[in-house]
Amino acid sequence: MKNNSIKNLLHEKGIISGGPKVVAIGGGTGLSVLLRGLKKYTSNITAIVTVSDDGGGSGVIREDMGILPPGDIRNCIVSLANTEPIMEQLMQYRFREGALKGQSFGNLFIAAMNDICGSFDAAVKEVSSVLAVTGKVLPVTLESVVLYAEFEDGTIIKGESQIPIKQQALNKKIRKVFLKPGNCKPLPVAIKEIQEADVIILGPGSLYTSIIPNILVKDIAKAINSSGSIKIYVSNLMTQQGETIGYSLSEHIKAIRDHGNMVLIDYVIANTGKIPQVLLEKYKMEDASPVLIDYDIITDMGIKILEGDFVSIENGYLRHDFNELAEHIFKLINEEKLQKDKKRLLDYYMINGKLRKNRRN
Repeated sequence: MKNNSIKNLLHEKGIISGGPKVVAIGGGTGLSVLLRGLKKYTSNITAIVTVSDDGGGSGVIREDMGILPPGDIRNCIVSLANTEPIMEQLMQYRFREGALKGQSFGNLFIAAMNDICGSFDAAVKEVSSVLAVTGKVLPVTLESVVLYAEFEDGTIIKGESQIPIKQQALNKKIRKVFLKPGNCKPLPVAIKEIQEADVIILGPGSLYTSIIPNILVKDIAKAINSSGSIKIYVSNLMTQQGETIGYSLSEHIKAIRDHGNMVLIDYVIANTGKIPQVLLEKYKMEDASPVLIDYDIITDMGIKILEGDFVSIENGYLRHDFNELAEHIFKLINEEKLQKDKKRLLDYYMINGKLRKNRRN
């Protein structure tokens, strides 16, 4: 029995260790959810994460300690970690009393490691090592950037956390977002990972505060466009209060293109699964609704649509089903990349085997 377990483990590692190179770009809950599915198929995952957050516990640490906000980084590390469940609970634990009330242990852990290592990227690397992370988690830049939004009436708002609040107060659409400093440099290894990727995934996540800030960093959009990878945008399930109320799917894509030097997108993954009425009513209270798939416009953009039932419910909120997302993404990688490259047929058969196994489970 023990020998069989060892064989199974070695087989599992063999399937994922040399797998396709996947780069996922974003932030917030959306990116961390996606990563949980991706790590079942490959260990060659790079999460490139926004660092413009200035709210909550991350904002406090950023202001008090002068380091980059650790919250989104922490969530990605936890999603890719291969440790005991108690470690995940510890990293996500929030203090309930005293001066640390509301602060996450994981944020403090990363902040402490930043002091020990002397740099934020080294701290993230060490924390990732401690938690046996599959792949890499990278901040998109090491510069302290601030996100601004300009609304359609010309009003300019400073700070990621303030943008959704002010949008609701003004009831005006966001015309554009931008970073200061505007010429912030990317982490060099992030550019390298993008250039070597088999697939680059944008989203899911908050359009203006999680996805677009990454492609505003110098050379990120250029690297995406010059990469020979498959480029995928994962649509949100619902429009979002304070950012995209009333947006169709093509309007989400247009915003990405407008901000990212016409960043190329080959495929969009969109939900056609049924959302329970009780949740539709809940989100309606925030004026949110399912993202409308405007097929003709998206097709005219030269983008192919991958549909599926990606609905999952977690603690009363809609989330993407990360298993379904990963399955669609790796089927596409197999068909468009691995199957067409004779040198990578082993990867093709290994991913096929993993897809069959996960469907049975």
